[in-house]
Amino acid sequence: MPKTKLAIFGAAGYGGVEMLRFLRGHPMVEVTFLAAHTNAGKPLSEAFPHLLGFEDRVLEESDVDRALDAADVMVFALPHAAGMPLVARARAAGRKVLDFSADFRLKDVAIYEKHYGPHSAPELLAEAVYGLPEIHRGELATADLIAVPGCYPTGAILALLPAVRTGIVAPQSIIVDSKSGVSGAGRSKLTLTTHFCEVSESVSAYNVASHRHNPEIDQELSLWGSKVHVTFSPHLIPMNRGILTTAYADLERPLSVREVHQIYAEAYRDEPFVRLLPPGQYPATKYALGTNYCFIGLTVDEEAGRLIVISAIDNLGKGLAGAAVQCLNVAQGWPETLGLEDFALWP
Repeated sequence: MPKTKLAIFGAAGYGGVEMLRFLRGHPMVEVTFLAAHTNAGKPLSEAFPHLLGFEDRVLEESDVDRALDAADVMVFALPHAAGMPLVARARAAGRKVLDFSADFRLKDVAIYEKHYGPHSAPELLAEAVYGLPEIHRGELATADLIAVPGCYPTGAILALLPAVRTGIVAPQSIIVDSKSGVSGAGRSKLTLTTHFCEVSESVSAYNVASHRHNPEIDQELSLWGSKVHVTFSPHLIPMNRGILTTAYADLERPLSVREVHQIYAEAYRDEPFVRLLPPGQYPATKYALGTNYCFIGLTVDEEAGRLIVISAIDNLGKGLAGAAVQCLNVAQGWPETLGLEDFALWP
């Protein structure tokens, strides 16, 4: 069977190179076009010296028309708004698209523009499918435009999904506290707050109750009838990669930890990339390092009547490139786990 030809735009960023890493072992995909902006004309191994001898192809300009003959599927690992016209051109040419930015995740263009600025391709929002197979697997099977979820929303949604879907928690009581490694800021957006001397030996909160991923979490957790608004507090911690999310929600009725654990076990029994830990065990980000897995642990504060769920993902794995490969597998009708079954690096 011939392999699907794939182009990666933004190949010199963290998301692009992580996508390339996952796809190297994928039996159904051939990466045939690599593009970048500031690194165009240079070998990818010059931008990432660890790829010397593995990936020495010269990076192309970010020109969709040049990629049309080379690729059936196009991956846009570009900043918000930067890839919007490129995605529109790729879809107009009939190419399947996976987009890493937030440009097509939110269904309400007014909400997008409030958080990100003007949207130049709102006509594509209706066809975009939110790339979380644990919710949208059926839609992804026929999707031509896949909006890969944000890393924070992935950890938060998976932590809360079974509880919200079964109605065991009060939808307006949810609080999400997430801690992310610095790679979540990307490779090219170095700022004072992501400078080593500012991050090392420190933990800081930012964009509390105003982070632009907040509406993404709300949108997906509101799919079961009740309007959900999450109070979201993100934090930056001094490590390279990973997100640890702790979610709190008031229970609608008294439940023991074992009862809630059973609800989660039933919800995630057939999910290949969700690992539910036994009662009393909680995940660490290292469990998921370099993988597409999400690890979940939970407990119940019975005196307060409150559920506490902790999830751990790799923000560049299940939080980005791994999720994209998982979605691609579903959309192409391949086994969902192709190229994604390795466990984490340890130690």
